[in-house]
Amino acid sequence: MVSTQLCTFSVDDLLFGVEVTQVQEVLRYQPMTRIPLAPDRIRGLINLRGQIVTAIDLRSCLGFPARTDGELPMNVVIRGVDSSVSLLVDSIGDVIEVSEDSFESPPSTMKPAQRNLIQGICKLPGKLLLVLAPERVLGMTQSDARARAGELVA
Repeated sequence: MVSTQLCTFSVDDLLFGVEVTQVQEVLRYQPMTRIPLAPDRIRGLINLRGQIVTAIDLRSCLGFPARTDGELPMNVVIRGVDSSVSLLVDSIGDVIEVSEDSFESPPSTMKPAQRNLIQGICKLPGKLLLVLAPERVLGMTQSDARARAGELVA
């Protein structure tokens, strides 16, 4: 039986996971520099020991309400093809191991925007684990950037 290790985290009381091999590091809240004209899902830039990383708010990507002012997000830094990106999440969980045969497709009842970001679902005792497709989150953000660039040129 083949298994996969997933780094888990929570967003709006839902449990998410991403393959450990895609995670660069997990950090507490980091100060961010806001990017003018950026979409709401892009919260800003973080300086990680000299590396500039874009911070993407998963709450916004998934259509969940914004955090209250007192709630600070945590950072799950994901390795991208060209650079790293930080996914802003509510809390960090554990690294868990799941068998690959326990993965199921996202249900058709999910909202299309959410379903597009989920590559699979694992049933755990007493809860569901939504396995995030980070490359889709990155793709959505890159298409935002291209759209903004087009608005500025037009």
